[in-house]
Amino acid sequence: MKILLIYPKAPGVFWSMKHAMKLIGKKTVYPPLSLLTIAAMLPADWHKRLVDLNVQSLGENELIWADYVFLSGMYIHRTSMEDIIEKCNLAGVKVVGGGPFLTHEYENISGVDHFILNEAEITLPPFLSDLEAGCPKPVYTSSEFADVSQTPIPMWDLVNLDYYAEGLIQYSRGCPYQCDFCDVTSLFGRLPRTKTPEQVIAELESMGDLKKFRAIFFADDNLIGNKKQLKTTLLPALIKWRKTNGVTIPFRTQVTINLADDQELMDLMIEAGFKGIFIGIETPSVDSLIACKKKQNTKRDLIENVKHLQRSGFDIYAGFIVGFDTDTASIFQQQAEFIQESGIVVALVNILKAPPGTELRERMAREGRLFEGERNDISGSEGEIDFTPMMGEETLYRGFKEVVRYIYKPTHLYKRVLTFLTRYRAPEEVHLSGQSLLDDVGPFLKSVYYLGIIDSGRFYYWKLVLWTLLKRPKLFQLAMELWIVAYHYRKIYEDDPSFVLEEQYHEAQPSALIDEEKILTPV
Repeated sequence: MKILLIYPKAPGVFWSMKHAMKLIGKKTVYPPLSLLTIAAMLPADWHKRLVDLNVQSLGENELIWADYVFLSGMYIHRTSMEDIIEKCNLAGVKVVGGGPFLTHEYENISGVDHFILNEAEITLPPFLSDLEAGCPKPVYTSSEFADVSQTPIPMWDLVNLDYYAEGLIQYSRGCPYQCDFCDVTSLFGRLPRTKTPEQVIAELESMGDLKKFRAIFFADDNLIGNKKQLKTTLLPALIKWRKTNGVTIPFRTQVTINLADDQELMDLMIEAGFKGIFIGIETPSVDSLIACKKKQNTKRDLIENVKHLQRSGFDIYAGFIVGFDTDTASIFQQQAEFIQESGIVVALVNILKAPPGTELRERMAREGRLFEGERNDISGSEGEIDFTPMMGEETLYRGFKEVVRYIYKPTHLYKRVLTFLTRYRAPEEVHLSGQSLLDDVGPFLKSVYYLGIIDSGRFYYWKLVLWTLLKRPKLFQLAMELWIVAYHYRKIYEDDPSFVLEEQYHEAQPSALIDEEKILTPV
């Protein structure tokens, strides 16, 4: 049997990180972990190829070669997936589809011969048995959750890992929280299920020389969903493994803000190599946090929590959302002020969306507020709107643009980087990159050309270079990495026509929704 696994292309430049990848010399950020894991679940004697459309094109002969195409992706991949399905249908190749998007939307998608829904550890084996018997069914689904301690090591040899900026691994699935705009609990449940430390270390070692990556990302829904198990099993094992093998590459992951409540856990994570963490802060509005059921962010001082995490050695990336029903026009000022004060350099601001499989989508459907047709098929752009907001589309979109343009304006970005670098306590035992400074000469020279000569923010680039070399020279590489990533988002928010949807809205009114003079940055 000849199997072609195809990973769909991420939409636009937001998800591809193309502006940052251009500088660091990689094609995209992460390898397609899901399909590489599926490949390892297929019979060993089957012939397998994988095409990641984010790093290569689909050759004319690939579909001719294949007996089956396996396809998986998220909701943002919808357009690319539909294009792949159409090509497969024209070529007469049978399509086997799965993953989060199809699990939610399979009844609305045509052209797929067999749907392997929910978790493949449960639903793929019966399909393979039926296929061998000559009677495969159209749909395989299950309400059970998989034992991820039995999940095999991904087949890394199907891709060229040199194309990717970061390695990718998953330790757990599931999250104990139920934010109404998130589909994690509907897909994976509220009780986090974990792999064994031995599995995780085996997966890390299976990727070969980890120095080819800039970091390893633990793609967990919430790494600290089961704090007790994390403290007593995985983290001690990683600490021992790093010390025994001289591993210096940093780890990154996703957590919730209540990590700041547990100093022991923070210290263990730092010692285990975790440097970068993504946190869904969402909003400084307590009313909006309560409305979207993000209770873990309430009854706390979010700014102080962020400061504590930074001082403990974490570089925080964070998500922010505007457009909750409880938001008023004042939220844009609040968001901009919070982001500047927090010193969170890479702040990803979103307009609230109601993706399939979420409680929010069900409510929007009941209230008749979901957009119909193409306007509901969001492509992953953070500036898109897929339901009627309470504050009105034009106000929401104007405010969103003002926030992102404010926080990524070079002068404000520069102040925010300094705030972070001044506050940050770098863990001495963890190198700031998987690659040495010598290996980073190429990316640095590119940054000098693109950011220090061509870019409109070049004055602040050189100010950052000088400040870091004089004040915190050990953080120079981190400062450059942050500026490069922030440059990517600034280019999208300011310049890229595929990101902004201005044709749907009138020009911004003379009265701004953000008063920049009132926003101070605590450098």
